[in-house]
Parts: sequence; C-alpha cells; structure tokens
Amino acid sequence: MQTNVSYYESKKEFRLFVTNSFSSLIQLKKEDSQTSFNALVLKIMPEIKMYVNGRLDTAIKKGDFSKGKYKADDFIDQLFIEIYDNIEDVENEKDFYMWLFKKTNDLLEDAIVEEEFDEIFFKNIDDYSKPEWDEMQEKYSVDAGGDLLMVEELDDMSYNHNDYVLSDVFIEDSEQALISKIDKNLSIQDIKNHTAMVLHNLPLAMRNVFELYTNQKLTLEEIAQIRNSTINEVGQVLKDAKKALQVSFFNRYPLS
Repeated sequence: MQTNVSYYESKKEFRLFVTNSFSSLIQLKKEDSQTSFNALVLKIMPEIKMYVNGRLDTAIKKGDFSKGKYKADDFIDQLFIEIYDNIEDVENEKDFYMWLFKKTNDLLEDAIVEEEFDEIFFKNIDDYSKPEWDEMQEKYSVDAGGDLLMVEELDDMSYNHNDYVLSDVFIEDSEQALISKIDKNLSIQDIKNHTAMVLHNLPLAMRNVFELYTNQKLTLEEIAQIRNSTINEVGQVLKDAKKALQVSFFNRYPLS
C-alpha cells in the first residue's frame, strides 16, 4: 500500500487557494462586483460540494430523510448567498477556510435530522468477530451500490471520494506491527472500504469530526468552532473514533 501523496497535496493546495482568495473576495464585494465575486466563489465550490454530497449520502442511508429530498446544489446555492452576505464577519484570511465549513455545516444541520447517539455499535465494537465484520462489509457494500445512493451523482466528480489511509487511524509506534501486517496484506481499496464502513456505523459526531480532521485537514481548534464545542471535547471524540477504527482492524485482521 502506498500513501496517496497527490491527495494530501491537493488538500493543502485547496486550503491555500481558499485563503488566498479571501482578500480578492473582500475587494470584489467592496466594488459591488457580485458577478466576479460569484465567479471566484465558484472555483471553491467543487470541494465543498464533495463534502456536502458525503453528508447527504450518509443521512439518506441512516434514514434521516428520503432520497431525492435534497441535492447538494440546494445547499451550494444558499452558501453562495451566505458567503456574499457575511464574508465581512471573517476577521482574518486564515480563518476563511474554517468559516466556510462552519457555514456549510450550519446549513446541513438545519436540514438533517441528527440521530440519537446510538451506543450499541460503539460499545460492542470489541466483540465483533472477523465473520461478523465481513458480513457487515458485504451489507454495507450492497447498500452503497443500491438504491440508497443518489444515482445521478455516482458519476459526478463532485461525489465524495474519501482516500482513507492507515496514518489516519494508527499513530503510535506500538501499533507498527499491525500497520505492517495490514499494509502487506490489504489493498488500498480494502482499507478505504473498511474505514468507510466503520465510520458509517459510528455516531454522527465521530464521523463528522474524523472526516473534518482527516479529509479536510482542519485542526481540533477549528473543528471545535465549527461544531460549537470545546477543543477537549472534539479531541476526545476524535480519539474515540480512531480507537473504534483501530479495534475494528485488529479484530478483523488479527496478527496471529
């Protein structure tokens, strides 16, 4: 397995592009040039749309609302308005990237009915055997390829593609033996599929914090602001999510 270097570089480049766009957007608004303002915002939106698509897909699978009720463009259109009307609220260009995801999250939270914290999967994650994990993966894969997905977006480049890698889950030197075994025996796609399946079953807060941290490269402080939480709370949620993923890999792919 090889780390997807280009993926990480593109994320860093995207954040830099958003940061560098801030002063231009402020100037364009001062000049009352909304057409040019929107044209620049449009260059930012593909990455944001991927994030929105991912959250909508999960919400549909969880039964929070029916397929077809919302499309990503419903939120993107509103986000254009939010950015134009409120961009002056951003005090520093370095905060603009985080602010964009906070605005996006706020719009999504108003539409998505957040499920109650379901502790069953998380509490019992130590007890699942390899056959149970395999069965769970098969069911998840069938769901992901079936009617629950927004079919019209499957071939859309804006659909959420998560490139999960082992470094997102394992960080301690003591875990190197397991990392080496997984790295040797599993394909990149196997790792992505297993990680996505486990995240799908975790509580919303864990999924959201993990994805903002790993996929969008936001800091714990920024995620705390986005979720109106404390840094310590976000840090614990991220730790719990990673622990759940670590346990799942260990039980499904034991060293012996």
